[in-house]
This record gives sequence, structure tokens and C-alpha cells, in this order.
Amino acid sequence: MAKDWWKAVVFYEIYVPSFKDSDGDGVGDLKGISQKLDYLVDLGVEGLWLTPFYLSPKVDNGYDIADYFTIDPVYGTMEDFESLIEQAHKRGIKVIADLVVNHTSTEHAWFQEARKSKVNAKRDWYIWRKKPNNWTSFFGGSAWEWEEATKEFYYHSFAKEQADLNWQNPEVEQAIFEVIDYWLEKGLDGFRLDVINNLTVAHEFQDNPFDQQGSQVHLHDVNQKGIYAVLEKIVARIKAKNPAAFTVGEISSDKLARIHSYAKENLFDVTFNFNLGSIKTWEAKAVFTQLEAMENQFSEGNYPTLFFGSHDMARLYTRLAENDLAMAKMIALLMLSARGIPFIYFGEEIGMQNFVPQNIQEMKDVQSIQEYDRLRRAGLDSKEALRQANQVNRDQSRNPMNWSKESFTEGVPWLGAGAEQPQPIAELYEWYQQIITFRKKGAVAQYPYKKLSYTKDVIWFQRGSYLLVFNFSKQAFELNEKVIAVVMASSLRVSNTLVPAKTAIIYKVEE
Repeated sequence: MAKDWWKAVVFYEIYVPSFKDSDGDGVGDLKGISQKLDYLVDLGVEGLWLTPFYLSPKVDNGYDIADYFTIDPVYGTMEDFESLIEQAHKRGIKVIADLVVNHTSTEHAWFQEARKSKVNAKRDWYIWRKKPNNWTSFFGGSAWEWEEATKEFYYHSFAKEQADLNWQNPEVEQAIFEVIDYWLEKGLDGFRLDVINNLTVAHEFQDNPFDQQGSQVHLHDVNQKGIYAVLEKIVARIKAKNPAAFTVGEISSDKLARIHSYAKENLFDVTFNFNLGSIKTWEAKAVFTQLEAMENQFSEGNYPTLFFGSHDMARLYTRLAENDLAMAKMIALLMLSARGIPFIYFGEEIGMQNFVPQNIQEMKDVQSIQEYDRLRRAGLDSKEALRQANQVNRDQSRNPMNWSKESFTEGVPWLGAGAEQPQPIAELYEWYQQIITFRKKGAVAQYPYKKLSYTKDVIWFQRGSYLLVFNFSKQAFELNEKVIAVVMASSLRVSNTLVPAKTAIIYKVEE
């Protein structure tokens, strides 16, 4: 297997409980994914990213792992996992999975031992203090939880049920190395490393400052001194086990320089570019600015990532396209043709829209539930608290896949029971197929930009012998370039070099 196989691959994120339910219990599972591999082949996908399927109490829906070596029964068995890997590989599909090593569930055997006494052999696997500093959890509230039994606080950068590991302890490092080895031996082709710059590798515990709005600035609890050295060792272990393994770092930042600093030699192959992917509204100039900045930051042999959706943000079709098919097609083409490694979030290809809970009982996301509770304690009525909590609700994009000729499940789905989704958009699916086919033929994937330009809500760039033009404006745009022919267009009404409003076109040009 070529070490850089991932450079030509379109990845597809599967939120495991929401993709396909094979046994009617309302929760997606590994057998369900296996049943839909041919769907992914037809789409053109050659890489899968699976969210956590390990044993978990699911306070954070799987990102609170209770056993790294066990498949959660709700998702199936180890045999189901092995079969999925085998069937995916037979179809030419590589599979990566989430590796969550910043924290474990407080139900993990390691933490259960650590909390027993101050002299327990596992005590130093986690982070304990007699007095907390001012660090706040990324889910809100203090990041320190009191343990009455041992009269100390433990640190949790997310939910209190997610205790942070102590990466100063070499035993923790060795234990995680065993996890890495195990899953690579099981056939995984790499990992997406969750919130990996959050690892606690220093114990200085300086208080964090606050900004002018009174929000804490996470200055000392992320990107700590020594983080790069620790991550280099993790990546080295992965590559030693499988030199072709693909590593994706999730860096908790939307600052390009910070994101890029983790995507270098001896670190991750790529990092998620939240500077572009997490934008809240579509503004062509802002998008171009980020594309240009990414091109200036990343060298030809170093790639940014391209995505506009994930399990942590509202859906592309609702958030950016504003339920407009023409816009969705243009955004898809940009994501799949700009220079970088693209990640499609499941359901984007059929125009899935946000799920918005109508009451607190419908909420499953720990982050939004905690926000709702906080707002209620602050005196807001239930309606307003629900409205504001839904603004940070990650359930919006976790609704079950809306299959065209069948239901997600025979039973009641785990999320969004009774919520209606519009019918899958066949035209959008076919558009994704066309773009991925175009990309896989080598039309653009391996070429740098010959030009990358912008004017009045129009973005265009040339890669190889193809010129791609995206007219996000409300007026037709006359392209002043020599072109040979139109290869593909998101609108049926195109001719020569006059690009209609809300239309993307691929032209063949003279080399």
C-alpha cells in the first residue's frame, strides 16, 4: 500500500448510530454499514471515517470510552467489525476510526481504580488536585469535579464523566500504544485523533484569562508545552506499526497557523481546517480568503482538508446552502475540487437538513443539555432556554440517514423520532457522483493551482487543464479566459464563458 494513498481519496464520515440500523433497535450499527458499502462504492467513496464504536455509557455518545478493546454491543460484535473491514477492503475502501485518548469515561476500569485511593497504582493515570484552578470545561462550568472518597478534584476538559488522562505518566503512553497496535492489527487504515491538542502534558496549571465578553480564553489548558513531542511519539508508534496508516488530527482551533502547526513532518498527515469548515454562513469572499490563506500556508506536498459538515456542526444543506439546491451543488463542487483532502459528512449527498429538537426530552447531546440546564438556572423560561441551547446543539447533524427506498430502522430511531426529513434529492446525489468520478480520473486531484482568483462573489481557479468557476453572485459573470469546452455545470443553462448566477462550471482549457 502506497504511503500517500490518502491524497487521492474522497473520505466519507459515518456517524455510526445514525447511518444504518440492521437489527431494528433504532440505533445504527456495524452490520448496517456493511450492508451499505455498495451504496458508497456507487457514490465513489474510497475512504471511511467511523465515529467511536467502542464500549461506552454514551454520555457523549461514544466519545466517553469505557473499554478501548471492546465493541459496544449496541453496534454489534468484533466479528461484525472484522467483517466490515474485510468487505470494505474488498471494495477498495480504506477505513479509519476515531481514536479518543485525551480522556476516558469515568466508568473505564482505569479510572475506577484511580478513584479508589491516593496510593492506587492507577491514581497518577489521571489528573488530581487538592484545589482547582479556574479552568472551565469546553461544555461549560468548572473543569474540576470533587471526589468525596479521596477528598480531591479530578480534571475533565469536557463532561464530568470524561476524565482527562495524564500524559506525563509513561504508563498512560504505553497503554495507549497498545490500543493503537490492537486496532491497526485488526485492519484499520488509520485514525482520526480526537481533540488531540488538548492532551495534558504539562502540570503548570496557570489560570486562564478572560476576554472582553467575559468568556474564558483557553490559553493554558490546550497546546501545552511539550505537546508536539508527545504527539510525535504517538504518530511514530502508528507509523511504526503501519507506515501507510493515515493520521488526521482534530485540533481544537479555527486559527489557520495553529491548525497547520500540527500538520508537519513527524506529526499528522493532515489536520481539520476549521478555519474554513466551521464557517456559519456562506460568504464567497471569506471562503476565498481562507482558500488563499490555506494555499499560502500549506506547501505542495502538504495538504489542507476540505469539509463543511461533521457530527459537531449544523448540516451543510441547512447552514450554508440555506436549503437551496443550486447552492448545495456549488459548495459540493468547491469542496471536491479545491486543493486538499475532502471529507463528506453522511447525508450531505442527498441534501439532509438539520434536526431541531422541539423539547428537552428530544435532546441527546450532552453539550446542549448542559447549556439548557444552565440557562434554566439563570432564570430563562423553557422555551427560550430551548431556543438558545439548540444553537449549540450537535444533534442538529446527527439525525439518522434518510434512505430513499427504505427506512433507517424498523423500530423507533434513537434520535428524532417522528421528525420528518424532505425526500432525498436524487439530482444532488448524481451531482456528487459526477464530481467524484471527475476527481478520481485525475482531472484535478494531483494538480496545484495555476491560478486562484476572486472578484465580486465569483471564485475561480485552474488546476491542470481545467478551469473551475463558481459564480455565487446574483448576476451573470463573463469569464475573460480562453476555454475549449464546458465539461460539467451545476446549471443546465450555460454557454461559452457566460456563467449564470448561482452556477459552477468546469471548463477545459488550453495547456
